[in-house]
Amino acid sequence: MSRRFLFLLGSSRSEGNTELLARRAAEQLPAGVEQEWIDLATHPLPDFEDLRHDSDHVRPTEGNTGFLLDATLAATDIVIASPLYWYSVSASTKRYLDYWSGWLRTPGLDFKETLAGRTLWSVTALAHEEEEVADPLIGTLNHSAAYMGMRFGGVLLGNGSKPGDVLKDAEALARAKTFFAQEAPLARFPYDAS
Repeated sequence: MSRRFLFLLGSSRSEGNTELLARRAAEQLPAGVEQEWIDLATHPLPDFEDLRHDSDHVRPTEGNTGFLLDATLAATDIVIASPLYWYSVSASTKRYLDYWSGWLRTPGLDFKETLAGRTLWSVTALAHEEEEVADPLIGTLNHSAAYMGMRFGGVLLGNGSKPGDVLKDAEALARAKTFFAQEAPLARFPYDAS
């Protein structure tokens, strides 16, 4: 299977710092690598309803839910591009991840088996100088990948508050040049930030 990157934009601001940094990293991908960019703000999911004990799950085929499920299943690499909001992922990103719970229980979908061995990445802009404030976000994504048997490519962090600030973060731009070139290890429990 040739590589196919799915970029999920989880910001409430179009062309924000996180998206700018993600696009800089994506520019470094080889020409033959497919890229699909989906803005979760323009493809919103309804609130997730946990039905695991109440009903049979049916594969969604319509609307944003079916669209995002199909895009997820088709990707070899999933990139969560979410700014750091209250030390974790954005609400739209968290809602998307919540839907994984339902997709795991959908008969015939084999969601976990399909994603096993694929790679989860993240790009995040934060307004703090101390990058360790992103540890809860990193832990959330690492643990999600570990549960699914996925590889975890880590998180490309950049500093920026006002629009365009991240383009002044020379270290983040330098890391973006090689971020997707690294070999991602299988995610593991527990996450160790050190």
